[in-house]
Amino acid sequence: ENVMVRSRDRIAKVLDFGLAKLTDQPSTKLLNDSDATTVIETSAGMIMGTISYMSPEQARALPVDARTDIFSLGVVLYEMMAGRRPFDGATTSDTLVAILNDDPPPLSTHWPDVPPELERVVAKALEKDVDDRYQTIDDMAVELRRLKQQLEAQASPELSVQLDWKGEGLIEEGSNSVTSKASRRRRTQGGKTRTLKTFSVQYLVSEIKEHKTGVMMAVGPLFLIIIASAYFLRSPAHQSINSLAIMPFSFSSSDPNILADPDREYLSDGITESLINNLSQLPEMKVIASSSMFRYKGQQTDPQKVGQELQVQAMLTGRIVQRGETLTISVELVDTKDNRHIWGQQYDRKMSDLLVVQRDISKQITEQLRLRLTGEEQQQLAKNPTENAEAYQLYLKGRYFWNKRSGYYKTAIDYFNRAIEKDPNYAQAYAGLADCYNVMGDFQVLPANEAYSKARDATNKALAIDDTLAEAHTSRAWIKFAYDWDWPGAEQEFKRAIELNSNYATAHQWYAEYLSTMGRHEEAITEIKRAQELDPLSLIISSTAGWVFYNARQYDQAIVQLRQSIEMDPNFLWSHRNLGWVYEQKGMYEEAIAEFQKVLDLSKGNAGEMALGHTYAVAGKRDEALKMIEQLKEKSQRQYIAAYKFVMIYTGLGEKDLAFEWLEKAYKEHSPDLKNLKVDPRFD
Repeated sequence: ENVMVRSRDRIAKVLDFGLAKLTDQPSTKLLNDSDATTVIETSAGMIMGTISYMSPEQARALPVDARTDIFSLGVVLYEMMAGRRPFDGATTSDTLVAILNDDPPPLSTHWPDVPPELERVVAKALEKDVDDRYQTIDDMAVELRRLKQQLEAQASPELSVQLDWKGEGLIEEGSNSVTSKASRRRRTQGGKTRTLKTFSVQYLVSEIKEHKTGVMMAVGPLFLIIIASAYFLRSPAHQSINSLAIMPFSFSSSDPNILADPDREYLSDGITESLINNLSQLPEMKVIASSSMFRYKGQQTDPQKVGQELQVQAMLTGRIVQRGETLTISVELVDTKDNRHIWGQQYDRKMSDLLVVQRDISKQITEQLRLRLTGEEQQQLAKNPTENAEAYQLYLKGRYFWNKRSGYYKTAIDYFNRAIEKDPNYAQAYAGLADCYNVMGDFQVLPANEAYSKARDATNKALAIDDTLAEAHTSRAWIKFAYDWDWPGAEQEFKRAIELNSNYATAHQWYAEYLSTMGRHEEAITEIKRAQELDPLSLIISSTAGWVFYNARQYDQAIVQLRQSIEMDPNFLWSHRNLGWVYEQKGMYEEAIAEFQKVLDLSKGNAGEMALGHTYAVAGKRDEALKMIEQLKEKSQRQYIAAYKFVMIYTGLGEKDLAFEWLEKAYKEHSPDLKNLKVDPRFD
């Protein structure tokens, strides 16, 4: 009688809290408050509580924790569905013996139609060994929610039933169970018959309210649980949330040595990115990619504004305080619609426990957002990429420098290699290496054969360790596309990567580039828009979108897109380069030259020569174009210069023989630029 369901809104209420134990010491303020609950100190060996609901460890007067309450809840659920307690005896001693030694009769002996999964959940809650029981109430709640969802899927909310009231429960005429029908029904009660309309959840609740004594004796309890849960979960405050922005975690420390480290924020940035990558594996959840999120770093953010800008329903913020080897990590989950606090937690852990904390946070988020996870998805979230804490920290440093991009590739590679030395089976570290070498090859920092050969080795090792790693499949797809020119193989790998992680924005971006190069422009535009949805503030994705429109000859749309990119960051050189290409095709040569000069300035002379030389050539400025060729030849004495750069300038000058001579050299180099020959407007 201590657990009742309120009739007006079907909310379960605990009327008598009974005996309780504070897991934390009460504050002085609480103990001095005149309205405070009295705290009773109990001594070891004292048995207190209602015998029939005691756990085995409580009955033995052993130390107890929250798992003893899970056992008691299992007793309550069993009693609600079976109409009797799982452990009963003629005397108190008999009941204690049953709790300690006997297994309860299966629920199906009292209720033959009990769903097998529900029977399993209750049985697990009633395990005598605490280690075999649910370890947290959250674990049990997740399985009960999943069961409710399965039952809802099997039975539409708008069911029709022929109900015959006999004081025993709700039954179908001529049957022992409630069965749905698609037509109007009749109910008999006290010799009177009245017509019933097709009933909904609200109707069934009214029936339970009207006849709750009989219902509680039969299948009513199960309906009550399911219907109350349905109302609870359909309320605005408890609807599932399927889009999330994880803000960059802030970092602080009182240790002057830590504060003196210019790269001290690798930890907060790394945990942020790891959480994003981990949760983005859930196909039903939209998680904004890290490159967009890091644009908020160091800013005061309003959840509602973030929700509008990124089109997400929830926002996670976090703060890390480091004291030596100890970390305090505080996180808060907020509804962006109304700034409602959904969940918060503080973790005090050692540096060596970083992976465990990350996994715990991911698990808590999925539960608080009421996501429906399959067993495979739960395993994916729980999977540890490495058991070596030092390797993980080195990996985080590698990703920290990888995100800085230009000029930091070698530093990132060094950290990834050091992580692999600590754990040779660290698949994500190999994937990080592959990312570095792929981009170095594409941006011609290294000769193509060297860059892509190293990228291929790293990718193969990553996939040999973990074939479900979307990042590694994306890297393999890019190698097949940019270097091997294996078009079918590349598309197969892109599709596999997206299948494994539909939220991986880079996979969508690179696949869009592939589709654009294949001349499949409408598909490319669709794919790059998907990448923008996942990473709306990414400069490289925004710039790539302009390039996709450029290849599709949609020059005005390309200009709009690239100007938006430049508004986000006036110093992002690739947006200026792509805009210059568009201006050139529209005959706006002076504007194109200005954009390419900007690229040269921003890159300190390391990019833009080819584009500028080609524009000089087609604009009739032959001397300036030839000067660019001489500068490139002189520079090639000191560093690698891709042959394709000469191809483009000689093509602009109309020097076909020289263009083909350098084209042959570019072919021998396996230049990644050759993949664009089919669609590049400069060859029209």
